[in-house]
Amino acid sequence: MRTVIQRVKEASVTVEGEIIGEIKNGLLVLVGIEEVDSKQDIEWLSGKIVNLRIFEDEQGVMNKCVKEIDGEILIVSQFTLHASTKKGNRPSYIRAAKPDFAIPMYEKFISQVESDLGKKVETGSFGADMKVALLNDGPVTIIIDSQNKE
Repeated sequence: MRTVIQRVKEASVTVEGEIIGEIKNGLLVLVGIEEVDSKQDIEWLSGKIVNLRIFEDEQGVMNKCVKEIDGEILIVSQFTLHASTKKGNRPSYIRAAKPDFAIPMYEKFISQVESDLGKKVETGSFGADMKVALLNDGPVTIIIDSQNKE
């Protein structure tokens, strides 16, 4: 699983003109799923995300996680995170998992993050044409890939 995590003051997802997911202070998590991903990837990645110390403490140092600030999380599926641009100018998405595998993994990931965070998260709509709006805070953007553990 590959994620792009952005610390945000606010973020929302709109489908067909309707806001379907919206948060204030917290994390926007874009997630791409591969066929090689497993339950262990979900558990490891979820733990990393909810405990990632990228929020400022009282001294202005990034020393708090989303749980400690009672922040929110918005999770959006994004298969294009697995784009390969090695050959030519048209990206290949061959590494991105097909929906029959990706949808259950996406749903399990959401459940795991909710469990680790201790509250419901907001989401996009898998496979929909989504419009994502955000106010990046910092900006702080972190990329984590469970296959590379970085």
